[in-house]
Amino acid sequence: MAFGRLDRSSGAAPMSDINMTPLVDVMLVLVVIFIITAPLLASSIKLDLPKTDAARPGDVPKSITVVVDASGQAYLKDQPVTLDELTRQFSASKLGNPDTEVQLRADSRVPYGRIVDVMGTAQKAGLNRIGFIADSRPATASQQPPSTPPPGLHHKP
Repeated sequence: MAFGRLDRSSGAAPMSDINMTPLVDVMLVLVVIFIITAPLLASSIKLDLPKTDAARPGDVPKSITVVVDASGQAYLKDQPVTLDELTRQFSASKLGNPDTEVQLRADSRVPYGRIVDVMGTAQKAGLNRIGFIADSRPATASQQPPSTPPPGLHHKP
């Protein structure tokens, strides 16, 4: 009887590298989840800001005020103007100060399409800062809006 040493096969060598594929897969899934949920979290804060007469918007370096009356006529410096004249005035203002803001004062009865025309004219001229001017006084009982929707809006029960 021979008592000798038995030879063992060495078998598979232990793996010395980490498999990165599962780690990358998990990280990509987490990135996609964060990309989808981040905008939802940022816009979920609802605020009811206090109202005061002292709160006024900050002064802009230069602005042009365009008024649109109830009939849809545009006025610049209290003079009636066409869209072509507005384009020329906006272009001249853009050359003088590229940060010029267009302040738009429009009657509440002006059709939306007319407002978009004036905004488009400003943007074609290169003026991208557009502000809408509204009445800051709180509505009294005599100034409450009517209970019926404006023309063109239909309320379905």
